[in-house]
Amino acid sequence: MEFVWSGITFVGQVVEALFGYVEHHHWVFAFLAGGYVFYLHDRSVHARFDALDKRIDEIRKRLAIQY
Repeated sequence: MEFVWSGITFVGQVVEALFGYVEHHHWVFAFLAGGYVFYLHDRSVHARFDALDKRIDEIRKRLAIQY
């Protein structure tokens, strides 16, 4: 039982150390989260432009067929 309790204590200490690190270095995680939000925004913008390009190409093909 003492071995199990020491394992639980070790896990608790690791979690406490992790929270302490995040508390002192929160700017790193904020920077990473901001970068990820920018990445998602950039992907959505490029997807919209790609869809617009496809629509423009389709319109050009239709116009070329008519004339």
